[in-house]
Amino acid sequence: MKKYTKNIFAIGTIIISLTACDKQLDIEPKVSIDETKALATSQDVKITLTGAYDGISDSNVMGGGYSYINELLGDDAEVRFGGTFSTLDEIWRKSITTSNTVNSDTWRDSYVAINRVNNVLASLDKVDNNDKKSVEGESRFIRGLVYFELVQHFAKTWGDGDNNTNLGVPLILTPTRVVTTDDNKPRATVAQVYTQILDDLIKAEALLPATQAGSNTGFATRNAVTAILSRVYLMQGNYAAARDAANKVITSNAHSLASTFEGVFSDEAGQSENIFKIIVTDQDGINDMNTFFASSSNQGRGDIRVQAKHLALYEPDDVRGKFFEVVSRNTFSLKFADRYGDVPVVRLAEMYLTRAEANFRLGTTIGANPVSDINLLRTRAGAKVSNVLTLDNILKERKLELAFEGLQLFDLKRTKRSVGTKLFNDRALILPIPQREIDTNKELKQNDGY
Repeated sequence: MKKYTKNIFAIGTIIISLTACDKQLDIEPKVSIDETKALATSQDVKITLTGAYDGISDSNVMGGGYSYINELLGDDAEVRFGGTFSTLDEIWRKSITTSNTVNSDTWRDSYVAINRVNNVLASLDKVDNNDKKSVEGESRFIRGLVYFELVQHFAKTWGDGDNNTNLGVPLILTPTRVVTTDDNKPRATVAQVYTQILDDLIKAEALLPATQAGSNTGFATRNAVTAILSRVYLMQGNYAAARDAANKVITSNAHSLASTFEGVFSDEAGQSENIFKIIVTDQDGINDMNTFFASSSNQGRGDIRVQAKHLALYEPDDVRGKFFEVVSRNTFSLKFADRYGDVPVVRLAEMYLTRAEANFRLGTTIGANPVSDINLLRTRAGAKVSNVLTLDNILKERKLELAFEGLQLFDLKRTKRSVGTKLFNDRALILPIPQREIDTNKELKQNDGY
């Protein structure tokens, strides 16, 4: 499948607009376009796939929503929410209502993206043979990624009780075009959702080529799939599979660490380290991490303010502890200072951290020994090298390196650590099924405590 530039979404919008204007007077009086016309050609299906990428770039999905929800819900006084949005304040205080619009919009927009993918997968017979594998692989990657976020946010974490009976999220795997009561699906179990996630990602990994043009863009590549697989395996406690997937990405040599920590968060200097990201341009896309984490001097709202408790975690020489700015006596992360900066989803540093943790837990040295992997990142950060490691050291290194990038809560949950006074499996750390969905779909059951 042909890869486009950073203006792909804007281009896709223009193409759709031009098509719509071609015969302005020849308009059929229909509310929706018949599917045989909407997805009649290979190009139609590819444009729909572009729409699926645009769907996950939504500010409520991978364009920031899942990440800031994760960081606010997993916070223990290391940040403070000082904004005026009561919806985000509820999340930060762990007192979310079932009518919270951020919560409900994240659910809705996630399923919108999934439905676009389902339309593509249902129309693969229309795709040119040369492109079919790539189109299917990219589609399955998107669906697997979104379901992974959904089940982590809206259900009990993997291993918290019986995965085969704990309720996950509805699995919708076919297109929804005209909504009827037949579309009211119950929640699949956590185990069933993870099975689908792995099925999509493993198939995507096999379908996408080992090397791919545009590998540093916001499009799925084999390494992007493998990196997310590593994250899924780590959440499941499958350390051997997590280690091997991370090692596969590292040893592919398709990516390299940015020379400086600051460079990671520049679209140009950080290109080599980002394995998958959400593209943002001045024409399309919103970086909601900038919106809420960045100061007003960097065109953000300055709502999420870093506290002394977090800053005290860094060693004096660690440049990561200096990657902040103080504006009006409030401290803000500089990771998202660029309003039009791309939103990182997974980067190479995480793969080194995963390989180190998994090797340490298993007593193995696949790819490298854990000390070497950790020191690689510490050296870049200007911190003193460490000759002796503990699991706590590795987990702290992961926390500092990936701070505010949307992994805080899930790392606490998978390692069964508390969030302040709340245990890892406290019901307040699980998002409620939106009341709007419960009212519409009588098959849905609400999470405990709501």
